[in-house]
Amino acid sequence: MSTVLLVHAKGGPPLGHVLSRAAARADVHLLALSALPSAVAASAGKLCASVVTPTGAERSDLVSLIVSRAEAVGAEAVLTFSEYAVVAVAEACAALGLAGAGDAAALARDKRMMRRTWHRHGLPQPAFRPVATRADLHEAVTALAAPLLLKAAWSAGSTAHQIIGSPQEADTAWRRSRETMARSARLGYAELHVAEAAGHFVVEEIVTGDTAGWFDEPGWGDYVSVEGVVTGGVFRPVCVSGRMPTVEPFTERAGITPALLPADLQDRVVALAREAVDALGLRDCGTHTEIKLGAGGRMWLIETAARFGGAMTVPQIEEVFRLDLVGMLVDHLLGRPVAWPERVLGPEQARGAAGSLVVLAVDGHGEAWRDRRLWDFPVVKEAVALSEGSTLSVVPESSLPDGSSVPVYDPAGGANTMAALCLLFAADARTVLRDFTTLVDALPTVLPPAVAAAPKPVSSASPSVPPARPRVRPAGQSEGVPA
Repeated sequence: MSTVLLVHAKGGPPLGHVLSRAAARADVHLLALSALPSAVAASAGKLCASVVTPTGAERSDLVSLIVSRAEAVGAEAVLTFSEYAVVAVAEACAALGLAGAGDAAALARDKRMMRRTWHRHGLPQPAFRPVATRADLHEAVTALAAPLLLKAAWSAGSTAHQIIGSPQEADTAWRRSRETMARSARLGYAELHVAEAAGHFVVEEIVTGDTAGWFDEPGWGDYVSVEGVVTGGVFRPVCVSGRMPTVEPFTERAGITPALLPADLQDRVVALAREAVDALGLRDCGTHTEIKLGAGGRMWLIETAARFGGAMTVPQIEEVFRLDLVGMLVDHLLGRPVAWPERVLGPEQARGAAGSLVVLAVDGHGEAWRDRRLWDFPVVKEAVALSEGSTLSVVPESSLPDGSSVPVYDPAGGANTMAALCLLFAADARTVLRDFTTLVDALPTVLPPAVAAAPKPVSSASPSVPPARPRVRPAGQSEGVPA
């Protein structure tokens, strides 16, 4: 049987899902750069040929560590599903002569280089400026049209996003973003290979999104993502995922597979994603390209990642389209033939629909919950009436234990202030959207109050960022570029 080295770090699809699919195709040696979630620690030992957790000293040269471990186990492929390890794994694959994302991996991580590349190719995106210092930010705020979005160039999960409405807000935004990135790094949510990444930022104009003309019913967010893969430098789109509206500033609340786009509009979205991926020059990797939708058919590129979509995007695709993307990518990297879809799949090819919901302490109108609540999935499942045939579950490795206090939502912390990740299967995408709306509206009422409750330990899968002001944008407001 073939041998692969899987580099694990925070983020990406659930590790349990990845391990089971990869282990069905090859002997898996796991290099754990982040602690294994307690929900999968035991199964990892059974599924993997070896599990190695390097010391701090060994991690000082991450590429050399990956290369040496791959050589030690005789790995024929090396891969990761974490945003924070993509660049290191790509460089290690190049050193080993194995298939990987290639030199362009950094372009799909550093938002500054990504935007510069797309600018050279004339692709539609918000006006932007790279920012490394407070002085750079003040210069950018003067040059660009407010409102603006400041975000960390190497972040994920909408971490450290700050809206700047006027030049007077620049200093506060700069301080908050840097503080948030420092906290995220201590929690393990930070780039693992580029030492100076925490100091890199980009500021961009906020474009106005509009779902009219794209979706036939209300409730959808004004951006989508194209899920795909690059094999031998050729982009192969798989499907398009839809979203609910984001929470201020642009924290993702829910992803839904498939997006209910008419075929002609889906083709337009995929064509732009193809241009974006081709411009970056990726070689062999999963891809996740986010695109903002506007009035009159306008579109803007948000970002492309050299890995599959995070949260439950991969399991959702497997459920809806019967495609095991993890196993297929493993096969491809090992040189085996893979039957990728001949063209992008849409609602017509879907078997039902699936969605994942990030539980945040923000209601459906974008307002912070009035009081603190305890996360308790059994209570939610019992109390919230969903559509007939819909099934709701919780993702243990991405959720706090039942009885934990739901963190106060921090706009700067983004998804770091989530309490849980829920997965829903339903008859169609409209039903998923309707059920998630019902769930979001019900949570602040049905969850038990946190008054006088003893706090429980925070799961390593979903750390809590210290509370900040509970100011959030109404969920229906469509301005802005989510990350």
